[in-house]
Amino acid sequence: MWFIEVFRHTPALAVFLTIGLGFLLGKVKIKGIALGTVTSVLIIGVLVGQMDINVEGPLKSVSFLLFLFCIGYSVGPQFFKSLKGEGLREVLFAVVVCVLILATSLGVAYLFGLNPGQAAGMMAGASTASPVVGAAEDTINSLPGEASAIKGMIDAIPVCYAMTYVFGTLGAVWLLGYVGPALMGGIDKVKAMTRELEKTISPASNNDPSSFNACRPVAFRAFIADGTMMTEPRSVKAIEKEFENSGRRITIERIERGDGSGRIDAINPELVINPGDRIVLAGRREMIVGNNEWLGHEIPGVNLLNIKLQDVDVTVSKHCKIKTVRELFDNDWMDGVDIKSIKRNERPLNPLEQTEIQGGDILELVGLKKNLEKASKEIGYADPLTLATDFVFIGLGILLGGLLGALAIKIGNVSVSLGASGGALVSGLVLGWLRSKHPTYGAIPKASLWVFNNLGLNMYIAVIGIASGPSFISSFTQVGPKIFVAGLIVTLIPLFLAIIIGHKLFKFHPAVTLGCCAGARKTTAGLGAVQERLGSTVPALGYTITYAVSNTLLIIFGIILVLIVA
Repeated sequence: MWFIEVFRHTPALAVFLTIGLGFLLGKVKIKGIALGTVTSVLIIGVLVGQMDINVEGPLKSVSFLLFLFCIGYSVGPQFFKSLKGEGLREVLFAVVVCVLILATSLGVAYLFGLNPGQAAGMMAGASTASPVVGAAEDTINSLPGEASAIKGMIDAIPVCYAMTYVFGTLGAVWLLGYVGPALMGGIDKVKAMTRELEKTISPASNNDPSSFNACRPVAFRAFIADGTMMTEPRSVKAIEKEFENSGRRITIERIERGDGSGRIDAINPELVINPGDRIVLAGRREMIVGNNEWLGHEIPGVNLLNIKLQDVDVTVSKHCKIKTVRELFDNDWMDGVDIKSIKRNERPLNPLEQTEIQGGDILELVGLKKNLEKASKEIGYADPLTLATDFVFIGLGILLGGLLGALAIKIGNVSVSLGASGGALVSGLVLGWLRSKHPTYGAIPKASLWVFNNLGLNMYIAVIGIASGPSFISSFTQVGPKIFVAGLIVTLIPLFLAIIIGHKLFKFHPAVTLGCCAGARKTTAGLGAVQERLGSTVPALGYTITYAVSNTLLIIFGIILVLIVA
């Protein structure tokens, strides 16, 4: 057929067909459960691969290296910050869970006589750790042996991954949503304890970009200077001093002349305000709301209040002496600056007066550029929101990681190294962490990260699916039943033990225990099931750090699994 010839002549079209249909299939839910994008892309890739399409070139490795570097970049700050302080217990818990997954995978591999490719694919699917697929293939390619044997092991990876991933997801949902609460005293008890914990913590961050908080700590309001004390011209400095004398710190941010010209003058302390001029006041909401009749009456000021504000993330320096939000706003360099959000290890904190501020916290500030510049210098390091991606940083970062991964150590007849994939991950971790300490270089906006992560991984999976398509069915019939049973064991045993260990040994709160288990197992579906079952977002508190750690460790453990089984 003509379109088959088109795909064979231009295999890139087959890759995009696979990605498009894979993402479409990944959105389909049955009773709230979906296959997931990666598995769907793999299935579509296998079907497209039946047309015997040869996808050559470096597309597969380039996309996977980009994915791994960006994964490391995004979790690096949390990964290193969590190695000390309040996150250390969660780090240790994630390490324990990852070791349980590796140990169970090794035991099952020897029990069922699996080769390195089968073992790695089974571990990746059963633990829903998709990046293990690429790391394992990279490692298998470095093993000694005949080319046909190496190819056979690599072809087995996607087969075993596809066969174990579905139960890896469903099993995690069942264990975390139903078995977990039962092991910790029953669903009613866990719900009650979760409600009590909710009263003592800040709500989870709002992930809906179409909504925002109506209560802004800093307000901008427009007035006309016609009050009892404005019968004669007065300077900006004199008016602000009048507010200060009454215990209110308010600044004048804009002036529109009342002579009918509509002229807006730049602000300076000596600028004179005449009766009838229109002005914009800025200050903390509790400061600006009050008796302002001496200055004048409030007006809508639609045009006057059409002020372009900026949004900037500021990382709190360890040398910053500020202890609370209240202390922060006591400084005159915070005039006209609003705290939109506070994050600590990706956990949201309410910007209330009594909220503590620590070094490494990220404050999202909103205000005029001149005010933000003053505040940022006093607090720490500013990281202005940008749409531009630093491709110099990405390109050289992946290069350095690849060179690091090329360094090998001989153990017997086996050359052991991180490989290009492991090196890219480590490079992303380190460079992402360094950027969080000094965010003046290496910007990768969140939208770009989402594209690189999703397109990078799924393009890689699409190529694997297409390449393995012709041999997929025969491999499936050969190893089907035993791989499914092996995956079932690796899904259930580590997660069951993790729930008990988190509750009994680490003594996490029950809801946090379930969140930690979901993060350590990299199962977003499991976290969603727990939150729905408990009717709370509290489990997400245990998800972030454990996810960052396991996202890194499981890739490295996938490499170790291949080397040991080999």
